Amino acid sequence: MSRGREAPVNEAWKKIADRLDGLLKRIERLLPAGTEALDWKSTAYRWRKHARGGYLEAVRHPHTIRFADLKDIDEQKRRLRDNTAQFVSGRPANNVLLTGARGTGKSSLVKAALNEFATRGLRLIEVDKRDLVDLPDIVDIVADRRERFVIFCDDLSFEASDGGYKSLKVALDGSIAGSAENVIIYATSNRRHLMPEFMNENLEAKHIDGEIHPGETTEEKISLSERFGLWLSFYPFDQEQYLEIADHWVETLGGKADDASRKASLLWALERGSRSGRVAWQFARDYVGRKKK
Repeated sequence: MSRGREAPVNEAWKKIADRLDGLLKRIERLLPAGTEALDWKSTAYRWRKHARGGYLEAVRHPHTIRFADLKDIDEQKRRLRDNTAQFVSGRPANNVLLTGARGTGKSSLVKAALNEFATRGLRLIEVDKRDLVDLPDIVDIVADRRERFVIFCDDLSFEASDGGYKSLKVALDGSIAGSAENVIIYATSNRRHLMPEFMNENLEAKHIDGEIHPGETTEEKISLSERFGLWLSFYPFDQEQYLEIADHWVETLGGKADDASRKASLLWALERGSRSGRVAWQFARDYVGRKKK
């Protein structure tokens, strides 16, 4: 009799164990990957957040743009390339702030640097401005690696209450813990001083011995951008520059740059209300795509 009762009990426990095992497997699939499972062979990463903290996620298909694809920003290319070459060689280099007009190649220039120097150990970590409070954790993860890491903050700007503002200041200027030798910060922004500037702040300015001294609010805003050792400024393109960029992308994508394509590119820019490298790229994709029907 006892053996008869034990069989159904054992069978019931086996079913419960199987269900628990299946549940655990489903939970594991929902959990984010940890740094211990990170593919360090990748050249680009994103910082991701979840309930328990943050982790690095490898980018499977990084954008492979070349320096040669970026037109009419030769001085900016030269200075960023030189700074990046210094960094990957283990020589002193600066954090870089790229500011200016939209669509003029700021983000693309950083991606081109990764494309050129990846074989020499350069890696890119993209961090959203909301996650800049995690910069110390990111640095701790990569500090002992042989590779050289650019922490990339795209379209960076802050409001006065943003928590990442002070975190970035500390990362740029260093704290008592210091900064990792294999980490540098590249950031792009449409704002030179990274924060909104208001007319009433000018009222805080003081006149001392005939000189104008900005008020405390302005000084605080300027202090962040001044922590970047290298500033690269980007300006809107004129018509000839825009046409040169559009021609380049039309030919790169397999089309033919001629009078017809230039007229179409000008109309495209007029409709968009902007002449920028981004607009030229978008035009070329549309134009060549339609011609290849």
